[in-house]
Amino acid sequence: MLTIHGHKNASFCDGVSRRDFLRIGGLALGGLSLPGILRAEAAAGVRRSHKAVIMIFLPGGPSHQDIFDLKMDAPSEIRGEFKPIGTNVAGIQITEHLPQLARIMDKCTIIRSMSDCDGRHDAFQCLTGRPFQQQPPGGWPSFGSVVSKMQGALDPAVPPFVGLAPKMGHMEWARCGEPGFLGVAHAPFEPNKGGAVEDMTLNGVTLERLADRRTLLAGFDQFRRDVDASGLMGGLDTFDQQAFGVLTSSKLLNALDVTKENPRILERYGKGDPKNRDDGGPKMMEHFLAARRLVEAGARCVTVAFSRWDHHGGNFSALRQDLPLLDQGLTALITDLHERGLDKDVSVVVWGEFGRTPTINKDAGRDHWPRVSCALLAGGGMRHGQVIGATDRLGGEATERPVRFGEVFATLYQRMEIDVVKTTIPDLSGRPQYLVEPGCQPMKELI
Repeated sequence: MLTIHGHKNASFCDGVSRRDFLRIGGLALGGLSLPGILRAEAAAGVRRSHKAVIMIFLPGGPSHQDIFDLKMDAPSEIRGEFKPIGTNVAGIQITEHLPQLARIMDKCTIIRSMSDCDGRHDAFQCLTGRPFQQQPPGGWPSFGSVVSKMQGALDPAVPPFVGLAPKMGHMEWARCGEPGFLGVAHAPFEPNKGGAVEDMTLNGVTLERLADRRTLLAGFDQFRRDVDASGLMGGLDTFDQQAFGVLTSSKLLNALDVTKENPRILERYGKGDPKNRDDGGPKMMEHFLAARRLVEAGARCVTVAFSRWDHHGGNFSALRQDLPLLDQGLTALITDLHERGLDKDVSVVVWGEFGRTPTINKDAGRDHWPRVSCALLAGGGMRHGQVIGATDRLGGEATERPVRFGEVFATLYQRMEIDVVKTTIPDLSGRPQYLVEPGCQPMKELI
């Protein structure tokens, strides 16, 4: 990991230090994978339109029947404690703890019938659209890595793929997205986590001296010698010369620094809790805002992980705390995208790895239930103000329009102007791989 020193006392409004935000994990020029990004840009060219996706993962599997699919006609041991409320779309109801989202439901689509969860406590399927089992050599790449490979960087100062997931006790929830067989050049830039490599520091290079190119190059010379001596990275090429320029740009840092935002917008998003919830993630409202700022700056895919939703006990008390925060952050993001004219280009998807059991257990919780789960989509120029799919009276089985993860991914790729029917990428064995599982096409309901 490459660390660039800043002021020890400088911090963002959530208490996260600026130094933490400048840690650059990984190997390819400190995790930015800049030479690979620049190669992809040179090969593909900068696209005229800036399409982007924000993927919001709810670690642990949120209880669909307490959020988007309430079953008021079910017995009490199924029904739960919450009541539904109407939305601004006739006929669509959601939980009473999402009142702000209810007022903008015309800008959203709810999927109540996600039906092919692989049952793992892992962000993998929500980031790749694939089950964890039976992977090709090198592993399946995440959505952001595929987009990085296919479209490259819009702006050489901003990585095409940024992951904001923080460290968690259960690190499978903290995935920002792996590059799989596409290689480290298409790994996400992860400002909140360190890499697996021992820290290396640009000694003497502070934020205030980043503009001093000579000092920066001298620091990188030492970094290169250290890495080459370890045998972890080969020599640098002509693209690295461009990569040095990226680190002298303030565009990425400015996008991550939410304190630069209009105070009115900051207030709309709210202030979160940076402490991890048990083995899950913190409630970082600022990450919703940072995601918008990153795509506006040029990122093509941003992944976010919010709180912890694995409620085997105390399900309803936990949801009473977390749902209002999700309501505020998600509503602020969707509203912000519309007000800035980004809603046609920026797609948002919100989901967890699976749903919860219809029956409430003895600890007032719900257990794992991979047979059905839910998702919410917004933006992307898609057709919204609708519900797709339905479950039975108990919320345990999909009865109408079962939806596969690959169908949602095919839709998101389509919104990124990537044709999943024709596009293949070779894996490490040279075998061409399609971007989604067989039979998965963009969802006609949305386009």
